[in-house]
Amino acid sequence: VQLQACGGGLVQAGGSLRLSCAASGTVFSIHTLAWYRQAPGKQRELVASIRSSGNTNYADSVKGRFTISRDNAKKIVYLQMNSLKPEDTAVYYCKLTSGRDYWGQGTQVTVSS
Repeated sequence: VQLQACGGGLVQAGGSLRLSCAASGTVFSIHTLAWYRQAPGKQRELVASIRSSGNTNYADSVKGRFTISRDNAKKIVYLQMNSLKPEDTAVYYCKLTSGRDYWGQGTQVTVSS
């Protein structure tokens, strides 16, 4: 299983970004997918997850601002991030769970004030 994340960048507070994570080497549709983030000096934390059923879960800090979605045909999971805040600055990682966890390489998101 390989995961390739992209879409990060530098954005002003209040702006938007959309992260994408493309998977290969697995039956994508049956797995739970998630986005995590890790800010400097902090532990990696769950941002959002989406099950094969489409059920989603969000960290309280991003509820109402971020949306996770998946395209099973394209094998891509997305994270739409709106109303970004400086505290959203972190490296964002995608994760696929299939018996074990598989991680993408991370993409940097920097939100300036």
